[in-house]
Parts: sequence; structure tokens; C-alpha cells
Amino acid sequence: MDPNRLRELLAGVRAGELTVDDALLALKSLPFEDLGFAKVDHHRSLRTGFPEVIYGAGKTADQIVEIARSLNANAHNVLITRLDPQKAEQVRQAFAELTYSAHARVGTIIHTPPEIVGRGVILVLAAGTADLPVAEEAALTAELMGNHVERVHDVGISGIHRLLAHRDKFRAAAVLIVVAGMEGALPSVVAGLIDKPVIAVPTSIGYGASFGGLAALLAMLNSCAAGVTVVNIDNGFGAAVAASLINRR
Repeated sequence: MDPNRLRELLAGVRAGELTVDDALLALKSLPFEDLGFAKVDHHRSLRTGFPEVIYGAGKTADQIVEIARSLNANAHNVLITRLDPQKAEQVRQAFAELTYSAHARVGTIIHTPPEIVGRGVILVLAAGTADLPVAEEAALTAELMGNHVERVHDVGISGIHRLLAHRDKFRAAAVLIVVAGMEGALPSVVAGLIDKPVIAVPTSIGYGASFGGLAALLAMLNSCAAGVTVVNIDNGFGAAVAASLINRR
């Protein structure tokens, strides 16, 4: 249940506009709703400030729709990650208001426009154009979590002058998400230039010896620059959650 909805419910009981039984009926799905194949965590936004997110990979379109209906019915905004185009079309049949980014494989169903709760800007940097799907997953997630987000693309270190041209944006940001494949060097370079938290996201982009992003992951974990935190390979969503927690007022 959304915290604002819970406050409205409690205020209604205090004002005599709702009976205790009415409030109990509204609260009966807390802390979760059992759909048989999934237990939807309606209590998560109260605990963590953001509702449960649907991971689309490995779920059928029907399962995604049922979970989304449960979240939507409880006034939650719905975020679906790793949603492929075919499933997205099936979800859209149930939710005409679905907004879908095929590039990021992210779908959203907005019940209430997200309130800005971030104190500053989250800057998302992508080393190369091939890293954009992961970078955009991070950017869209951070926006839905109530942050101002800016994007800077194609600033990998093979042309470092492209990166340095955006130093003013680095300095103005509160948190940076840096997405890179290949050798994964970009987060180290960025962290060596600024005094802000850097969340590094290795991607699975690269030739054979990149081992599906493992080379970038290990390079980021072994960064000589201080202040670099690393999430898992291709995990733009996880980076956005971490950045949002850092940025929250």
C-alpha cells in the first residue's frame, strides 16, 4: 500500500468517514496478496519507499498481467523490467496505459505521477551506444523512483575528450551511474575526477575475452579510484535503486 493512501485511510477512520470494518477490509491484503504463483508484496513501499517491481524475464505474459493488476488495484505504480516486445503487446491488451521502451525493455503503468524525492540530479553515463539499453533501464527506473535524471551517452575512454566535455554535469550531479562494457574502465576515470558517489554497471558488451561482462565486472571491482560501488552485470535497475537511496531527501 502506498504511504499516502494509508494516511488517507487512517485519517478517514479518525474523521468518522470510514468505519473500522471498512478500513480493515482495505488493509486485508497487507502485507502481501497470494496469487498462487506469486505473493505480491504490497507492504514494500511502506518499508522501502518504492513498490515491488516485476521482473519480466521468465514470467509468462499472463503472470505479469495478474501481478500488475494486483499492484495497480492497490494504487501502486507498476514497473516491469526485462519485458520483451511480444509480452509487452500482451500486457498492453490488459493495460492500454502501458508505456513501453523496447530499447530498455522496460514497461510502466503509472497510477500516480511520481513525487520528486531526490535532493539532486542522478547522472547516467553510457560508455558506448551498445551500452544504452542498460543505461536507459537505469534512467527510467530512477525517474520512476522520484529523481531528476540526466543522460550522457557515448563517452567511453577511447575518446576521452568526449567525456571531459561534460565535466560541468559531473560536478552538478548528486550521484552518477556509469555504464560500460569492454574493459569497463570508464567508472574509474569518472571517479578520479569528482567527489560524488559513482555506481558502476558492467555490461555484457564486448568480444570473446570479455566473457559476457565478467572482464568489466572484475575491472570495476578492482578500481583504483575511491568511491566506486559496483552492481551485477547488466543490472541497470539495481544501480538506479542504489542511486535513489543515496539521493533521497
